[in-house]
Amino acid sequence: MAFEPPPRLVRALGETAPDGDDWLEKLPTAAQQAVALRELTVERVQVPGGRSSLVVLVRQPDGGPAVLKLAPRRARPEGERAALAHWGGVGAVQLLESPWVEGELLLERLHPDVSVRSLPEAKALLEAAGTLRRLWVEPPGGHAFETVAERTGRQAEAMRATAAAAAFGDVAVLVDSAVGVRSELLAGAPEQRLLHGTFRQSKVLAGERMPWLAVGPDPVVGECAFDLARLVRDRVEDLIASPSGAATTRRRVKRLAESLDVDQERLRGWTLFRAVESGVRALRVGRPRDAELLLEFAGWL
Repeated sequence: MAFEPPPRLVRALGETAPDGDDWLEKLPTAAQQAVALRELTVERVQVPGGRSSLVVLVRQPDGGPAVLKLAPRRARPEGERAALAHWGGVGAVQLLESPWVEGELLLERLHPDVSVRSLPEAKALLEAAGTLRRLWVEPPGGHAFETVAERTGRQAEAMRATAAAAAFGDVAVLVDSAVGVRSELLAGAPEQRLLHGTFRQSKVLAGERMPWLAVGPDPVVGECAFDLARLVRDRVEDLIASPSGAATTRRRVKRLAESLDVDQERLRGWTLFRAVESGVRALRVGRPRDAELLLEFAGWL
């Protein structure tokens, strides 16, 4: 079959590699080779799929269902594999092969069209938070995972450069606030855990051996509040559209912090930083509507 990358993937990779990237050009051949190597039977390419990888639903030689995932190096698939191996299927999708081919993952098949986001909001937050808690474990000794300090340091530099170059006005104030909060948070980080790194409701899929399992980590090592911060702004469109959105956000911070035993102010701070970072990045790549939503949300914090 033809392995055409979904439009969502093409758009997203175009944002992260605006000067061109031959990974997409080579992807159909790479996918065919990966399938042949493992003697897989292809069912379909998952659409709309992810923003950083091609996801193919397949059958193994014994007929068992699986997922073949192919990702470019800049999506850090080696980090994903290491994290999934360390979690060993507890709270997260399970690896089905070792050793591996660089940029390729064969994974347990979940229900790709059923995420925790399909639940009512309160139930979705509860189930997502419970899944996330299981992932917060000690990182393996001698690990090569990026730290929260390293990742957010790169992000802070990009935020400053974008705000300065484009003269975004009020955005510069938000960037200064977010960068300042980051410095304060890093000065007193309470723990070092292996984190999912990009956790949100859509990253939690229905499974067979467990009701809900996390997928698609971009793992990082740091404090738990950093990981939980992205969950605070889930369904941001609904929050912005609601006349009580700001109050709902504050209640969500409090509820999530209490339910997962995370310091409320540290969660608020990382939520601010991550919302501003995402909003400024959206401006940088030409998504002004997303930027507007994220920066308005950040202003509530």
